Amino acid sequence: MGVVGDERARLSELFLEVGPDAPTLCDGWTARDLAAHLVVRERRLDAAAGIVIKPLAGHTERVQRSYAAKPWPELVDLVRTGPPVYSPLRLVDDLVNTAEFFIHHEDVRRAAPEWEPRPADAQRDSSLWTNLTRVAKLHYRKSPVGVVLRSGDRVLTARPGPSPVTITGEPGELLLDAFGRAQARVALDGPPDSVEIVRNLARGL
Repeated sequence: MGVVGDERARLSELFLEVGPDAPTLCDGWTARDLAAHLVVRERRLDAAAGIVIKPLAGHTERVQRSYAAKPWPELVDLVRTGPPVYSPLRLVDDLVNTAEFFIHHEDVRRAAPEWEPRPADAQRDSSLWTNLTRVAKLHYRKSPVGVVLRSGDRVLTARPGPSPVTITGEPGELLLDAFGRAQARVALDGPPDSVEIVRNLARGL
């Protein structure tokens, strides 16, 4: 199944378990909103562009609302089955969706009380570290100080610069931190002023 397939399946099961009105870590979104976002991203390329291109956001929102209005089991099944067979996304599913589904899986898990990180998994952690190496420089580009990511013997300079801060954690936790999730279990080490800067840094696109 692979990491992305496993995350997709686990998230779909969790959606059914918690229901459409469950909270998520995505500001203002319920589980229904998040599921509709995932479906639009994979099945409506005409609308997916509005996720990152603001002038197109209105069209994206309208399409997303139309999917959100579907019966919950039907919407979850669209998430579970992934891109349609004719979609070019099926050819690059692992490349473009592993981080997306891991992060959104955790967005649902960690919105519930008394959550705990999942046990380490060598295949998943390796894949998430690879994804982290692709996006870290983009997500920490605004830092005025250096940022180094460390997980065991893996080390990545996300942002060269003075007075560097080292962020340590499991690959998935580092990925969540890079995407601005405050619930990531990471440790920050470095000069106190630099640590405070990085802790409050606006991450992401």
